[in-house]
Amino acid sequence: MPATIGTETTREGLFASTRWTMVIDAGESQTPPAQALSALSELCRIYWRPIFLFLRRQGSNPDDAQDLTQGFFAHLIESRAYARADPEKGRFRSFLLGALKHFLAHARAHDRRQKRGGGMILGQLDTAAIAEADARAVSLQTWSAERVYEREWAETLLRRALDRLAEECALAGKDELFKQLNSHLSVSSEATVPYEEMSLRLGRPVTTLRSDVARLRSRYRAILREEVGGTVAEASEVDSELRHLCEVLAAAD
Repeated sequence: MPATIGTETTREGLFASTRWTMVIDAGESQTPPAQALSALSELCRIYWRPIFLFLRRQGSNPDDAQDLTQGFFAHLIESRAYARADPEKGRFRSFLLGALKHFLAHARAHDRRQKRGGGMILGQLDTAAIAEADARAVSLQTWSAERVYEREWAETLLRRALDRLAEECALAGKDELFKQLNSHLSVSSEATVPYEEMSLRLGRPVTTLRSDVARLRSRYRAILREEVGGTVAEASEVDSELRHLCEVLAAAD
């Protein structure tokens, strides 16, 4: 995981539109239903994997885990449970996990499940995405459901940051450069292509490539801070949350 950077971030900047504000805004009584549905659907799209893997590690089979994941987010939207969310009482990852456990404990599964493809986010995922997530759950079968959830949460944030960086590079006409340097973005990355080999491929001096990597790493860290910042209540909590995620990712499989 990339190292953290400075904390000079204002609430008006980093926290202008966070996961928490999306939840709180959706819960406001004056928020149009369509707007609330759009906000919560976005959260489903981003965070379905940690929920799915948690359910798989709790013993649900793949089909039931898909149904329950979808049913949970449907319940979150339909019941407006998110209207009671308080960002001052914890991290967004903790809110979602707590809401999921409450859902599982108090709702009968057959009342809450929706058929896959019924309009919720899982209906929009291809079978490869589900299969890959399920394989991940199987590979971590010695872990507790809570530990799997936290590991997948951390990896979700990393993927989000990397995807955003890829989009920025594509818009800047540097898509191929990003693809070639991608493996060098993590300080701990293994099996990276030597700079000399990339220099021959791209016709770019090694010193320039090293500078490119340094700039991409810096931007990657900044985007990751934004992603993490969107899941906590205050800018002052970003560093502690990043440290926690580093510890989660450092744990051996």
